[in-house]
Amino acid sequence: MQNNRVYSQELIDRVVDEYKITDLEHATIGQVLLLASRLEELTGIPFIRMDQGVPGLEPCRIGTEAEKQALDTDIPAIYPAAEGIPELKEAGSRFVKAFLNVDVSAEACIPVTGSVAGSFGSFVACTQCDPQKNTILFIDPGFPIQKSQLKILGIPHEQFDIYRFRGDKLRDKLESYLKKENIAGIIYSNPNNPAWISLTEQELSVVGELATRYGAVVLEDLAYFGMDFRTYFGRPFEPPYIPTVARYTDNYILMLSSSKIFSYAGQRAALLCVSDALFHRRFPALGERYAGAGIFGPTLIGSILYMITSGITHSTQFGYAAMLQAATEGRFDFVEVTSEYARRAHRMKELFEKHGFHVVYDKDIDRAISDGFFFTIGYEGLSCGELMRELLYYGISSISLSTTGSEQQGIRACCSRMSDDLYEVLDERLRAFRLDHMPEAGK
Repeated sequence: MQNNRVYSQELIDRVVDEYKITDLEHATIGQVLLLASRLEELTGIPFIRMDQGVPGLEPCRIGTEAEKQALDTDIPAIYPAAEGIPELKEAGSRFVKAFLNVDVSAEACIPVTGSVAGSFGSFVACTQCDPQKNTILFIDPGFPIQKSQLKILGIPHEQFDIYRFRGDKLRDKLESYLKKENIAGIIYSNPNNPAWISLTEQELSVVGELATRYGAVVLEDLAYFGMDFRTYFGRPFEPPYIPTVARYTDNYILMLSSSKIFSYAGQRAALLCVSDALFHRRFPALGERYAGAGIFGPTLIGSILYMITSGITHSTQFGYAAMLQAATEGRFDFVEVTSEYARRAHRMKELFEKHGFHVVYDKDIDRAISDGFFFTIGYEGLSCGELMRELLYYGISSISLSTTGSEQQGIRACCSRMSDDLYEVLDERLRAFRLDHMPEAGK
């Protein structure tokens, strides 16, 4: 049954023990990353790396050149303003208008040290606005780190897997949590990490309507901005515009990262684009806690975010601003560049399905999901953790869906680190997996 494994159980068990991983089937992204790297080091046999969602394309050189120019000035000696440089705030405001057709003032576009810092600060602010609302609701599956942030902060959360609650079913499910009147914020990613589903305009309208009715802030994570490649979203100031909850409520914070759309992950640059209505809203509880006016935006910037990172690296802000401006002016087509991920995912899915695997989250209601940065894979008879562990024996690293809040059985696969020379290797390893799990396949 196990004659075709690339790595032996003894070797993997030894490395698991070396890194003190107490539960491999529920290992974090970081633990899987360490495990795969160590096995490569010990054996010289490369892994098919589907674990960490790192960019697999070159960084946008418009950004790096702008940073270099900034570094040649006195910028490195000057602390960045807490609210961010005007150039980046203006560029963010225009970018949101160009691709979402939503109006957010430059004042309400707040630079942060990556969306991880942005969500951390937003969780704090949203759960302190109203003493009765202290809980975050996750529309899962989602990014595990965001729940880890809540553990650090001691903030309670609720969650549900959207798999069986698409379309008209979403309203009742969402309202079943909101009517408890304790939900301060609702968070999801769109397109989704890890499932790559995309909420429809109708679903977003429901989220927005209920957020307004129940006074919850929607945290919309747009890390994969414009990467639903079924529709081309690369024309600034022209429809079709990228779907967003911002069209349906004033209670929103958009998290706009540079990591994937500009392959700029190493510089940790993102924006929180807060609705102007929320930015200027006064919350007495914030005023009492921070001894100020209690205005949401200034409190988030000066009393919360600044305490976490003391601003975002000064020179990086100029790089991010230059990239946003280039995209807005049509000089850099980030949608065309990142569509390479769709081509990779399509080829990988074909190989998995060829060898008896299936896509777990396969539809947006009645429409096949887009190919993109992530996809989900299952294998009949194997649970999330069992499949993740079994694939390790064949030199394929991934993340268990159970770590993302999903109730479905399967793994998250990232296509960013695939290259042309690895598709044949993946094909061979999946064939070996199938031979060991379905011996009749070799007859």
